[in-house]
Amino acid sequence: MSETNIQEQPITETESEPGSGRLIATLGIAGFFSGLILVGVYLFTLPMIQANRAQALERAIYLVLPGSTSFKALALGNGSLVPAEEVPAEKGGEEPARIFAGYDKAGKLVGFAIPAEEPGFQDIIAGIFGYSSGQQAIIGFEVLDSKETPGLGDKIKKDAGFQGNFQALAVTPEIIAVKKGEKRAANEVEAITGATISSKAVVRLLQKGVEKWKPAIEAYIQAQNQ
Repeated sequence: MSETNIQEQPITETESEPGSGRLIATLGIAGFFSGLILVGVYLFTLPMIQANRAQALERAIYLVLPGSTSFKALALGNGSLVPAEEVPAEKGGEEPARIFAGYDKAGKLVGFAIPAEEPGFQDIIAGIFGYSSGQQAIIGFEVLDSKETPGLGDKIKKDAGFQGNFQALAVTPEIIAVKKGEKRAANEVEAITGATISSKAVVRLLQKGVEKWKPAIEAYIQAQNQ
């Protein structure tokens, strides 16, 4: 009995590859909708982010101005401090730089909370400090935002000893950083061991903030007392 060998022929399929135009269009559509989603999420979360920042700022103002129970925002208008709402927005719609006058329950001026920024070891350090014109001293300091090295640079907001520098820090002749254990004068800040760069960045932040706002603050107080 003979067997018939049937040779199977391979079946071929013709596959059409999408053209480059189709791929580009697909990627473009995907990118468009991804962009819409990102924009939608940003617009949805923006009010919450702004509200959280405003709350954090308010808490910081009261922390750096011990004894204050209310405050009002001030900005420079024609070279003088005036209520911030009287100063128009800058180009691009940004709010003008502001400081905050803090008052106690009796309505007496406690001091001024001054936001300032300075490059640190990793990134920009944003902080706010309390300034007492009567004492000519810084009476509080809080970090608002920092990406300094965990365990080292981030001690600028965690180290109680470092924070103790700012309870009555004289601003004259100028604020300077010294090594830990070498503080001898009221205008000196003891740097954090292992985080000298971050410590010195805070000192520069304070010094520049004082230099920028002190003349306007003195003029404002003088005008208020007339």
